[in-house]
Amino acid sequence: MNCRLVELRNKEVISCENGCRIGCVDDLEVDTSNAEVKALVIYGRLKLFGLLGRKDDCIIPWENIALIGEDTILVNFGARNNKKHRKKGGFSKFF
Repeated sequence: MNCRLVELRNKEVISCENGCRIGCVDDLEVDTSNAEVKALVIYGRLKLFGLLGRKDDCIIPWENIALIGEDTILVNFGARNNKKHRKKGGFSKFF
């Protein structure tokens, strides 16, 4: 099955461990030297409509993907296992 980034962005990511919804795919990490997809990136939720920045991003390594279906992506990964901090944005950079 071939899949483009545009098609991946519409898919929900569900954890196989506890069945909770982690979010929708927002970005990919790609190793440009090998042309391999390394991870799915799910951006953190907005804080106060984005004025206070975002919560931490969720990075899901490609090895943890169990199944890519028509509407969902099942992963062997807990949402709290791997968070990546984003640079502060919005008004939070003033505090």
